[in-house]
Amino acid sequence: MNAHTQPQLAAVSEFPAGAAQEPRSTDQDASLGDILRQTKGLTTDQVKQALDYQATKGVRFGEAVVALGFASTEDIIWALAQQFHYPYSPVAEASLHAELVVANDPFSEQVEAFRDLRSQLITGVMGQGESRSALAIVSANVGDGKSFIAANLAVAFSQLPGRTLLIDADLRTPRLHEIFGVDSGSGLTGILSGRAVANVIKPVKHLPNLYMLPAGVMAPNPAELLHRAAFSLVLRELLAKFDYVLVDTPAASHGADARMIAGHCGACLLVGRKEQSRVPAMQALVKQLTKSTVKIGGVLMNDH
Repeated sequence: MNAHTQPQLAAVSEFPAGAAQEPRSTDQDASLGDILRQTKGLTTDQVKQALDYQATKGVRFGEAVVALGFASTEDIIWALAQQFHYPYSPVAEASLHAELVVANDPFSEQVEAFRDLRSQLITGVMGQGESRSALAIVSANVGDGKSFIAANLAVAFSQLPGRTLLIDADLRTPRLHEIFGVDSGSGLTGILSGRAVANVIKPVKHLPNLYMLPAGVMAPNPAELLHRAAFSLVLRELLAKFDYVLVDTPAASHGADARMIAGHCGACLLVGRKEQSRVPAMQALVKQLTKSTVKIGGVLMNDH
């Protein structure tokens, strides 16, 4: 995954090249020009100039608006998000963590890879309807970028209709609460130890439809907590309340935690790091996972 891909304005446009008249809108779908007029203050004359520039130069409408200095690239990305009903919060306004590339740069090439992965997982191992499974994100070693993948994949899922829950089940080195800016005072360890308080599931700011269950207070016995049948019961209840449930896990090098979590979830995605992960370690993890009934959605080589 390359985090430095720039937004591709040419990928989406309301107007075909050569459009010669001012766009008209409907109640359901406002045109890009209408959205920019209503929210960014473009005048009718500026929209017409942009359309003329588009026809003359053979570029997209959004590119024409930027080239003429009527709006910024960030304004166009935001307007496209509104046009296509796409959840998006500009970085300057939302102060999102730099690792959340799916939220910060939603029209980039890199993010398209996350959307493609999302579709493959839904149709492949996660299932739909009553037969849905939670998805565990697993890796062989520390530093493979597993939490980066889990966080961005969760954002990608939250951009679909319905509600997405991300669970931080890495009870040894949790960090998702830092990425999403969520209080980790109470969370999964409290639920599994029977000491949970209310409101352990937190909505994520600036990201509609995304919720998080943080790891909670560090526990001295994470393997024992995760081994309990209570974890399966919790997942079953959460799957009834959320449309998509993703679970971050500790690296397999820490012990059996990841394998137990994947078994509870029913499906998993294996993450490795490009040019760093060793084939024997990943093969050993796959072999261990295949001893259970967990469905393996594939192996993702991360280069972030």
